[in-house]
This record gives sequence, structure tokens and C-alpha cells, in this order.
Amino acid sequence: MLSHHILHERLKQLNAIGISLSCENHIDKLMETILIAAKHLVNADAGTLYLIKGGALHFEIVITESLGIALGGTTGHPTNLPPVMLRHTDGTPNLNNVVACSVNKDTTINIKDAYTAEGYDFSGTKRFDSSVGYRSKSFLTVPMKNHEREIIGVLQLINARDEQGQLSHFDADSQSMAESLASQAAIALTNRRLIHQLEELFESFINLINLAIDDKSPYTGGHCQRVPALTVMLAEAVNYATYGPMADFTMDNQGRYELKIAGLLHDCGKITTPVHVVDKATKLQTIFDRIQLVDTRFEVLARDAEIDFLRGKCTEQEWKQRVAQIEADKAFLQHANTGGEFMPDTACERVRTIGQQQWINPEGILSPFLSPEEIENLSIARGTLTAAERQIINHHIEVTIEMLESLPWPKHLKNVAEFAGGHHERMDGKGYPRGLTKDQMSVQARIMGIADVFEALTARDRPYKDGMKISQSLTILARMAKDQHIDGDLFEIFVKEKVWKNYAELFLGPSQIDEVDEEKLLRIASGQD
Repeated sequence: MLSHHILHERLKQLNAIGISLSCENHIDKLMETILIAAKHLVNADAGTLYLIKGGALHFEIVITESLGIALGGTTGHPTNLPPVMLRHTDGTPNLNNVVACSVNKDTTINIKDAYTAEGYDFSGTKRFDSSVGYRSKSFLTVPMKNHEREIIGVLQLINARDEQGQLSHFDADSQSMAESLASQAAIALTNRRLIHQLEELFESFINLINLAIDDKSPYTGGHCQRVPALTVMLAEAVNYATYGPMADFTMDNQGRYELKIAGLLHDCGKITTPVHVVDKATKLQTIFDRIQLVDTRFEVLARDAEIDFLRGKCTEQEWKQRVAQIEADKAFLQHANTGGEFMPDTACERVRTIGQQQWINPEGILSPFLSPEEIENLSIARGTLTAAERQIINHHIEVTIEMLESLPWPKHLKNVAEFAGGHHERMDGKGYPRGLTKDQMSVQARIMGIADVFEALTARDRPYKDGMKISQSLTILARMAKDQHIDGDLFEIFVKEKVWKNYAELFLGPSQIDEVDEEKLLRIASGQD
């Protein structure tokens, strides 16, 4: 029996261990903590922690202090030991192996000397001892049961040592404390597993939302994956930067996870956006691209011109000039229909001029060549969306915020809605939906704003444009920083720490990666160039 003083000290240790187990979030570290704590608690030289997976006990942590052996856990050295099967090939329970027997009989097994114990196969242990000059003597094998009394693993301790450090056996007090620790450990492991499973389930739901968006439109699915990746890249760079206004910004593992979740959900509101708006590849596209109808009208004009010539209403030269003009106007509208980054006022005026021409429609009525709605669409200055359609697209961020703010976020994810909901705001307060200024936004929301813009500029899967080259995209970002559209301090880190380069190597095509003048970009951003 242990002395009263030693027993008291070990009970204090047991309490402290219980507290530390409840605070550990990393499963490998948790298992390592359990085994080391158990060894110290009962003064054992060696120990192994097994977990049950698929009808077998798998080695998770192996420690033999006197031999300097430490495998599994956070050691970086895998156990690489074959699992112990709980049943034989004929289906009968394995009672020959101590750890398997402990599980199958649901009992603690306390062996004073493995070399003299009967009923168990210690041949492998003896071969190990012989090969390394070790003497495995006392064994304490304890099933680990969770709060539902289900055995999830086994804690095995080897070679108890007395106060003088000599090999001894595990007495009743040591067994009782090991059993208590095993119970606490099983509950801690189960809780950590349940939390991990809930996190996996939650992320699976997020991916399900993104898959639903992706299924609606192949042009947004990649965006939902690339923006969070770039967001975390930039956040890491800001975290490690030791210069400028962001030098004091820090981010722990929980902060990284929170930002990752926000990134994955930053466009979840797009699940309500109509497909015909999201997928509008050309300016005249609805269910189909209406440029085909416009082309048919040009064919009618060309036919009418030829009829006029054949009827002697115009000369051959006048006919050919009219046909050439028709073909030129047709090519111009086809090009205008594709959309792009900028359409000059002169081109918009030409659309209106063409639209005001007259043609005889299929009903035989003289009509304007283009309807007011067609003129509006073909005159879109940037991209393929009208102002009304752009408003529909922009509404997704309001839906995103509504969706995220309606969820009962746990404490470590309480900022997800703010991070995700701010990526369309501007530093000067001219963004949307809430018109926030830089000082009203978190660093994380401002980071996501840069990631969202850069991904959109360089994306190769947009319906109306090819992905820009890096230098062009960064120049646009620099101008946006000068105009207080994005955070200039974050842009400086984005450039200096080559976040753009790391992203490009992962997600962009070789043709998009060109030379970048970092100094010039920073001068543009600061208004010096």
C-alpha cells in the first residue's frame, strides 16, 4: 500500500491531470498527455495507449523511458506496429493477448510478472526483451470506457517502480488511480472526437452549400474554394509581418479556423441568386444568347438591300456599301455582346445608332432594329450585367449576412458573419451593403476584401472574360488601394510578402504569371505614381 503522503500527492496529480485533459484540443497531444500522466501517476517505466478501430486495437502511443523509446503522438515517429485483433479468424474472442483480453472481458488485468503469468501469450514480449536487453515484468492493463460505458481503447502500463526505483508491481492503490485516469481519459478523448466530428459535419454542410452553388453555376464554385485559400494566405503573411501598421496583428489556431469558415461561407447567399444572372455569359443572354436574333435581323437587312439592287432602287456600288456596313455593324454588335472590362462611350453611342435603324419585322411592321432593352444590355460598360442584374448579384451579400447572423455561433466562431459580410465594403465607406469605413471593419474582413477582388480579376472560369495576368491584376489592386477601395496597408503586405506569387503558383495558369514591378505597384498605391 502507498503511504498517506504519496497517496495524497497522487490524488492531487489526478485532479490536475483531469483539468489538463479537459483543456487539450489536439487528439494526438491529448493521447500523449494521457499516457505520460498515467506513467507518472503510478511510477511506471513504460506504457502504451491503444484505440479500438475496426475490430482491432491500434497502437497510438508507445513510451519506454529507460530505453528512450517514444513513438506516435507528437513525436514524429510512427508506431508502425501491427494492430492487436480482438477476435481470432474463427470469430472467437482473443483472450491470449492481455490487451485484447482486457477488452473482451471488460476488466482490468494486473500482472505481477509476465514471465510467470499463466494464460497469456508473452512470447513477443520476451523476444523484444531479449533483443534490447530489457526485462518486462509487471503489467497493468485498463480498458478505457467513455460516458456510455463503451470501451474505446486500452491503457497499458509496464514495470512499476518503487520509491527506490526498483522494479515492483502495481498495487491496489495504483490500479485504482489508473482506472480513474483511464475513465477521465476516455471521456476526454470521446469529447474531443465528438467535437471533431461536429466540426467535420459543419464543414461538410458548408461544402454542401458550395456544391449547390457550384451546381447552379460552374463560374462560382471555384471562387468559393479559392477565396478562402487566398484569405488564409494573406492572413498568415499579415500575422508574421513585423512592419507597418499591421505589425501587432496576431492570429492563433482558433482565429485561423474562424477565418477559414468565414472564407468558405463568404458567398453562401449566392444560393438564392437566379442562375440566369449568375451565368450570364454575354450581354444578351437569357435562356439563350439573343445575339442570334440580332444576326437574323442583319440577314433580313442584307436581303432587303439585295432586293433593292435587283429592283433597280440602288446602284451596285450603293448595294455593296450597304452590305459592307451591315457586316461591320453585325461584327461590332457581336463583339459588344461579349462584355469585358471597359466599353467606351463612343461604342455605346454606336450601339444606340445601330439600334435606331429601321427594319421590317416578321409581322411586316417597320420597327427599330434594337429594342430599348437590347440597347441597354449591349451598352453595358463592364461585364455582362445591367444595373438591375448587378443589384440582384449584389443582393447576395445581404442574404449572406442574414443567413450567417441567424446562426447560433459558438464563442470561437462569433465573428464569422462580420468577416464574411464585409468583403464588399470599402475603406472610404462607399462600399455595400452597410457602407462601413476602414475603422469599422476588422482586419480579417479587409483581408477577405482583397482576396475576393484578386481572385475575381485572375479567375479563368468567368463567363465573360479570361483571367488577367498577374501584373495587370496587381496594378488594378494598387489603384484600388489608392482610391481607398481596399486596405493599402494590407496591399503592401500582399505585394512585399509575395502572397500573389504563392497564390499564382497554386491556382493560375503559366500564361498569367508575368514580371511584376513591386516598387511601382507600391508607388501607385500610395499615390506617388
